[in-house]
Amino acid sequence: MSPDSLPPAAPGTVASRPCDSTIEVAPGQDVSVRLYGRKKAGQRLPVVVHFHGGAFTSGSLDNGCTVASLLEDAGALVVSVAYPLTPFPQPVDTGYGVLKWAYRNRARLGGQGALLYLAGEEAGGNLAAAVGLMARDQAHPPLAGQILLSPMLDPCVGTASVREATGDATGCKWAEGWRNFLRGPRDAEHPYAVPAAASRLAGLPPTLILVGDGDPMRDEALAYAARLRAAGLPVTQHVFSKTATWPDALLQRQTAPSGCPCAGAAQEQFRLFFDATRAAVPA
Repeated sequence: MSPDSLPPAAPGTVASRPCDSTIEVAPGQDVSVRLYGRKKAGQRLPVVVHFHGGAFTSGSLDNGCTVASLLEDAGALVVSVAYPLTPFPQPVDTGYGVLKWAYRNRARLGGQGALLYLAGEEAGGNLAAAVGLMARDQAHPPLAGQILLSPMLDPCVGTASVREATGDATGCKWAEGWRNFLRGPRDAEHPYAVPAAASRLAGLPPTLILVGDGDPMRDEALAYAARLRAAGLPVTQHVFSKTATWPDALLQRQTAPSGCPCAGAAQEQFRLFFDATRAAVPA
């Protein structure tokens, strides 16, 4: 499939629900994606490039279906990315390639004037934040916002919320994931590998950060929210209560998104964020 083409769709729509396809983001570089949502004639939908979780060691498009479906139900056209489970920088470069593809195809994906967003949960939240930094540094493509759900941002894996979740264990899947993702100590200093290590955050789009009260990623996510806010950026954060299985529930393939704790509340947060960021962009 050429970089600027899309899977076949029924008249008046972009894709069936959902639709797996392979897109060419660069000559000789194909990426598997799953499209969620339908654009009716005359509509304008937010276009969200989405990254699933899996602690950088596992995960697939199936694991991303819960969050992608909630984004779709909030009114978005979602491009969920099967990024490579390989060390940095390949996953980030692949994500940026898909983002540029989505921008080139935004009118057909979401309608004329469609706005572009990034989203991701857990390890995917790290990739979404990293691709956001890359888009800022390249001054392309323009982003209306980024949505980070329990993002993995701290390779030290030593926050109080992680310790609360892991107890006396000497290792955890997130520590293993960081070891797989980072090739060496220097990578831990690169902002595209560890967005929380970025020395400059100005110029990023509005951000929505969602975490659970017992979430292992809670502290690092809220610390990143505080840094974004200190840089003068619009940030909305929400801490869900009674989410003992968050963020793992986000990564499980549900028969319906409502099977995830706080699914309805998360969907409402997405909808409000789309409305607020859409209103902030001049017509």
